[in-house]
Amino acid sequence: MRDNFIILIAVWPILLLPALVGCRGEEEKIVPVPAQETAQAPPVKPRLPGCKGCHGAVQLDNNHNLSCLDCHLGNNDTSDKELAHKGFIADPANPVNMAVTCGKCHADQIESCSQSLHFTVQKPVNLVRSHFGIEPPLADLTEIPENGRPQNKAQLVDDMLRRRCLRCHVYTAGDSYPYVQRGTGCAACHLQFTDSKLESHSFILPKERQCLSCHYGNHVGADFLGMYEHDYNWEYRTPYTTRQPFMRPYGVELHQLVSDIHQQRGLTCLDCHNKGEMSGRQNPIRCEDCHSPAHDTVPILTNVRVEADQLILQGRIDGKDHPIPPLTHPAHAKYNDRVACQVCHAQWAFNDRPTHLLLSYTDDVDPWDRLTVQSSSHVETFLEHNLYSMEDELDTTMPDSISGQSKAGIWYMGYGMRRWEDILIRRDVDGIIKVFRPILDLRLSAVDEDDEGIFDNLKGNSDGLLPYTPHTTGPAGLFYERRFFHLLEATAAEAVQESRETGR
Repeated sequence: MRDNFIILIAVWPILLLPALVGCRGEEEKIVPVPAQETAQAPPVKPRLPGCKGCHGAVQLDNNHNLSCLDCHLGNNDTSDKELAHKGFIADPANPVNMAVTCGKCHADQIESCSQSLHFTVQKPVNLVRSHFGIEPPLADLTEIPENGRPQNKAQLVDDMLRRRCLRCHVYTAGDSYPYVQRGTGCAACHLQFTDSKLESHSFILPKERQCLSCHYGNHVGADFLGMYEHDYNWEYRTPYTTRQPFMRPYGVELHQLVSDIHQQRGLTCLDCHNKGEMSGRQNPIRCEDCHSPAHDTVPILTNVRVEADQLILQGRIDGKDHPIPPLTHPAHAKYNDRVACQVCHAQWAFNDRPTHLLLSYTDDVDPWDRLTVQSSSHVETFLEHNLYSMEDELDTTMPDSISGQSKAGIWYMGYGMRRWEDILIRRDVDGIIKVFRPILDLRLSAVDEDDEGIFDNLKGNSDGLLPYTPHTTGPAGLFYERRFFHLLEATAAEAVQESRETGR
């Protein structure tokens, strides 16, 4: 029995071998069929002629359910891209095109908005130019003279306006930051863009997002949401700057300060600033236009009504009713003709001074290593590339935001200090005590290719402090009079002195 078992074990591999060989041979005979030989390619659908053949996903709102050609022109009878785009207008809402496109249905609105401050930027342009003694006043930003390399103070100021300051007007799509890029002309306010891409063709009432695409960067509007820029130096920004990219929606990290009480209650910019004011046909809204007893007030805003001796504001965006509290504190009657509302009610104010601006023609960027964030996407890209990239350096040029043409020289910016806690309060020329800010506290300089000075620390004709209305409204503090009492005393003393001098 044992011998038979040994023989079986010895013979078993021999019996198994043909089977294994056979299996191997069968495997080698199997040739897989390539997938492409068995699968049928899906049939190619012919492209439909016209705009919808390529842009079928575009959705329009009910008020603008028009043909694509009504706004963009072009040819809607062909599927050939080149022929379809013949005569095509990519940005029909641009100020250059809007009279022909939007104006076909909105002639009155086009006429009024084209003369508005948002389009002409007349007031800030003339404020800056007159501050440096440049005349005459201009009617529109497009009238700012365009020169080559500045040869005098006037040309330096105009170059600063065209290339550094005026990046938020409706002729340009703005800086390349996620919440800043927008459309031009009518589209700047009435269409939604994110990361330079149009989200929808649905036209909307402007919301905070649209307003802040221009009113950011420590300008009135950003304060409404409690937004205050960090300093440009990387040591004063949070998170501590690294070389790893992270999103800065408005170009610079922001302190989150207390927002305006109207914003906390759910109101938006458009609830107070209506089209009449923005078109220049109506005086700017005042606090007392709404916060007065109902029986003494004729509502100026169309979204404010009187109901049972109570003023009610209906939100333009949320549609909610907001009862407006009247001015009942005795201080309002006591000081209303001498002290502006925000002197007591501003929770904080912009106080960045002085603002230094340098026009540089040199390619030496090493001194700016800690100041690459400049609240200008072009300057930031230029610095980051030339400081840290191994590729060829970018030319020391900067585009003109009105003409779009690049010219030699880069405008850098910095501040002596950035503060919000010290609210500047003065008496204005009309005798009323107001909040001021150093809007025109500017210092202009320029250096050539060899880093030699061309202009050095040019100043304007005054200290640059101008009255403004901080949008940081909140309850007045217990000691609100301490903000302005010294100015009241000075006013009384001057009145006594004037009386003595005139004999009255």
